[in-house]
Amino acid sequence: MAFSGLVPAVNSLTVAVVLGIVVGNVPRFPESTRPGMAWAMKKLLRSGVVLLGLQLAVGQVLGLGMGTVVAVLLVVAVTFLGTLLLGRMLGVSRGLGMMVATGFSICGASAIAAMESVVDRDDEDVATGVAMVTVFGSIAMLVLPGVCAGLGLSADETGRIAGGSVHEVAQVVAAASPAGAAAVAVAVVVKLSRVVLLAPMVTIVSLVERRRRAAAAAATGARPPIIPLFVVGFLVAVAVRSSGVLPEAVLGGAKQLTTVLLTGALFALGTSVRVKSLLRNGPKAFVLGAGSTLLAAVVTFASMLTLT
Repeated sequence: MAFSGLVPAVNSLTVAVVLGIVVGNVPRFPESTRPGMAWAMKKLLRSGVVLLGLQLAVGQVLGLGMGTVVAVLLVVAVTFLGTLLLGRMLGVSRGLGMMVATGFSICGASAIAAMESVVDRDDEDVATGVAMVTVFGSIAMLVLPGVCAGLGLSADETGRIAGGSVHEVAQVVAAASPAGAAAVAVAVVVKLSRVVLLAPMVTIVSLVERRRRAAAAAATGARPPIIPLFVVGFLVAVAVRSSGVLPEAVLGGAKQLTTVLLTGALFALGTSVRVKSLLRNGPKAFVLGAGSTLLAAVVTFASMLTLT
């Protein structure tokens, strides 16, 4: 599997959000474009998440061994639930807590993009979550190689820890690179094993949200879906990739298209964000991001070094 194309693909999502925020806060930004931006965000986002499934092959995940699979499950579950609890303690909005918990436990901006469509949240919550992924994922990317080297960890151990604790795929590659190509290969597969958990996590949260909004839905006659259609599409894409029927050229094209769709969606999201509102969440969001990153790192070190 080639990993070189992952770095610019992931970084472009953060750039898209930032550019969208800049454009959307220009004083003369035409209000007539906002409905179109909202439509683009929703449609492009869900299409991009579906195609993200073509980057995942179940066989690669199972090849890591049961100990690593269990460790990944622990990292994702503890980071997600622990971040939600920390968010409540800090008094941040439920939407922001959910965005940070999802992005830090699964796969950064792509996971946030999937989760934002099934929970009640503000656009500022989504943008802040993406910003926190960038800041703290970059910090982890820079600190982790030194920590692993100082502890005398092998390339395999370094790769597993990078893949289990760092937020974005691009950041995982950078964190594992000092330990060599073998560490990078292990790190990316471990990271993708976290991505596999995106579909069940979104489905579970969707079911919880369905129950929370049951009363309102009864009054209006509308009920959110049990399993969002784009999640079903994501699972189908994973199954197709795992079957091995698609040639590398198709998979490469799908990866580029995924990047284009998610980049366009997050640019549209950025145009709806108001900077003043975004800044109000700043200090607490940073504390939440720092706590979530530390939690993910501690659980990853403990589980990867004892279970694998």
